[in-house]
Amino acid sequence: MINTNDILETIRMIQDECLDIRTTTMGISLLSCADSDIDKACAKIYDKICTKAEKLVETGEQIEKEYGIPIINKRVSVTPIAILAGVSGGDPVKYALTLEKAAQTIGVNFIGGYSALVQKGFAAGDLELINSIPQALAQTEHLCSSVNIGSTKAGINLDAVKIMGQKVKEAAELTKDNDCIAAGKLVIFCNAPEDNPFMAGAFHGVSEPDCVINVGVSGPGVVRSAVSKHPDYSINEIAELIKKTAFKVTRMGQLVGVESSRRLGVPFGIVDLSLAPTPAVGDSVAHILEEIGLEQCGAAGTTACLAMLNDAVKKGGVMASSSVGGLSGAFIPVSEDAGMIAAARSGSLTIEKLEAMTAVCSVGLDMIVIPGDTTPEVISGIIADEAAIGMVNGKTTAVRVIPAIGKKIGDELEFGGLLGSGPVMKVNTKSPAQFINRGGKIPAPLHSLKN
Repeated sequence: MINTNDILETIRMIQDECLDIRTTTMGISLLSCADSDIDKACAKIYDKICTKAEKLVETGEQIEKEYGIPIINKRVSVTPIAILAGVSGGDPVKYALTLEKAAQTIGVNFIGGYSALVQKGFAAGDLELINSIPQALAQTEHLCSSVNIGSTKAGINLDAVKIMGQKVKEAAELTKDNDCIAAGKLVIFCNAPEDNPFMAGAFHGVSEPDCVINVGVSGPGVVRSAVSKHPDYSINEIAELIKKTAFKVTRMGQLVGVESSRRLGVPFGIVDLSLAPTPAVGDSVAHILEEIGLEQCGAAGTTACLAMLNDAVKKGGVMASSSVGGLSGAFIPVSEDAGMIAAARSGSLTIEKLEAMTAVCSVGLDMIVIPGDTTPEVISGIIADEAAIGMVNGKTTAVRVIPAIGKKIGDELEFGGLLGSGPVMKVNTKSPAQFINRGGKIPAPLHSLKN
């Protein structure tokens, strides 16, 4: 039976509490496009993406109008391009430009998958693609890139960690006149999921079907509003409240995913039930933590509150969808979250505290602006630390930092849109160069031996 109160509650969530579907992301396998001739491969890629995703944006807009549910982004993720580069050889930037052209043709916000999976070492095409990332991101607007440098099963590829510190810095330098935006489209993973619909880390894993539709939900504002109405609740009652709220938010994602799948004629993959914030007032994960009882995000108790929030979101959402995947939990991107921005500006939130928080959230050090003179070795050290948290805890962690070329602590970068703005945060400048330059691989932890 249709419950009128439930309908009215959902309408209120959308109108007043920033509830939305953050993205519908179509994953497309490009394995059938591999060719020893890079130009032929690029032609096949363009044709396949434009055929499969021809109606992705149009379908999303139709669902928005018919159901009154905002779908903020329509995106595409593809097979890690390093795999195709290993077959064809040649300049991988050709693939980047092809993906950019396809993204413009079909009208999506972002296209992800300019990626390499090197947790166990470098295969053919991996190094070539990684070395091309700064140029590829500087020459494109919609392209996103990711590199997986570690996993619980494989350990951490320290050679890749060293290179990625260099590439992050190069990407920022190449776009220093555009707020170093290329670094904001590059993420370095440990335990990267193959079905993540969120950028910049989305790619279409090799175990995925030929084409699939994945949905990423949001809703920090809805959770904050629910918590604010019960200042006298105990913490276990707050957890239960968040579970119930996450269930409602995820049901909306399930509806959009199933309907998109039906209309596009492709399988429905997963709902990523993450709380993905925006710079808009009232749409902040940090503000949820403050509503729970912290004076400001970053205060003592922040990690504990975030752990409870992340767990409650997963428990509530997992019952609301036939298939939950991706990252699923709470995101803490600094520049994309109004409360995080305020806490970083005031000094309450530091990189060290953020690192602690990443042990209990869904992703990692995300959209953090650091001084422009930060060395590649320090960036690599940050990547290694974050990867170690993911490896040991068997969870996804990631690093997306933006060296603000020419700027110092206290200055700001302004990205606009969902990427927001961010204050330049202090970084420990003591050098890890000798450690990073040792190279080799950090072995997998003992508990990876589960067979």
